[in-house]
Amino acid sequence: MSIGKSKILIFGATGYLGKYLIKASISMGHPNYAYVHRVKSDTDPSKIQLLQDFESVGVIVYQGELDEYEKLVSVLKVVDVVISALAVPQHLDQLKIIAATKEAGNIKRFVPSEFGNDVDRVSGALPPFQKLLDNKKKIRRATEEAAIPFTYVSANSFAAYFVDYLLHPHDSTSDDVTLYGDGEAKEDVAIYTVKAATDPKVANRVIIYRPPKNVVPQLDLVAAWEKKTGRTIHKNHIPEQEIITLSQKLPFPDNVPVAVLHNMFIAGAQLSFELTGDDLEASELYPEHKYTSVDDLLNRCLVDPPKPKLAAFS
Repeated sequence: MSIGKSKILIFGATGYLGKYLIKASISMGHPNYAYVHRVKSDTDPSKIQLLQDFESVGVIVYQGELDEYEKLVSVLKVVDVVISALAVPQHLDQLKIIAATKEAGNIKRFVPSEFGNDVDRVSGALPPFQKLLDNKKKIRRATEEAAIPFTYVSANSFAAYFVDYLLHPHDSTSDDVTLYGDGEAKEDVAIYTVKAATDPKVANRVIIYRPPKNVVPQLDLVAAWEKKTGRTIHKNHIPEQEIITLSQKLPFPDNVPVAVLHNMFIAGAQLSFELTGDDLEASELYPEHKYTSVDDLLNRCLVDPPKPKLAAFS
């Protein structure tokens, strides 16, 4: 596959990351396709509007189900690259995409929905999160068994999401922050992913998103925000054992986010291994893209109003 333009099909295009993948792919000049769950206008007008926005900028939208095998195969036959941004409950449904991709026989790259830990290199997750990681491993192994060219994306933590989650920077009335234990932006993720999905150097490799300016401990993040705002923030520490107990007591799926927080902020699993010269780190591989640092993101929060949860595609 050349570094030229590729026909890119995105699953989960209307989700949290999916619409940014579409936007990034358009910005790079790739022809774009989206395969989305059938939407009824009377039940989800916002998604209908989003699909209309997609089509207005040239995205070809297919509405269908992952169980529609023949339709999946026919759609796959007209594209080159497949990027999945399906949500956690649908991770194992990607087995249907893999089966259809194998039959289509023409896909030059498949990027399964991961965008978190490198599942083959981290360990020690609490059981609710480990089950999620194991499902991602199943998708990796099925992809390899089907001999489909792949790129696995280890995006670790989305800075824009977790800065908002931890600090609530748009809430000027709050001077409290919750810290777990003792103490990257979605558009960048989308741009790096589209670049990697069409780059021969990343074929059958894992690409890791660990830009150095965005490796920031919780306490450093809070201190930076205090300095920028001139406010003193009260820190509510949740002990590790309390989080472990919650992961054991809460029902599924409520126990999963708790286990994820433990893995990220207490176990520090995303930084549990050193990158070597053999690893592909996105900000080094694509230095031409100036990613948003955590410091830049906090500066934006000082002046930008909060955005709606599901803004129209633009």
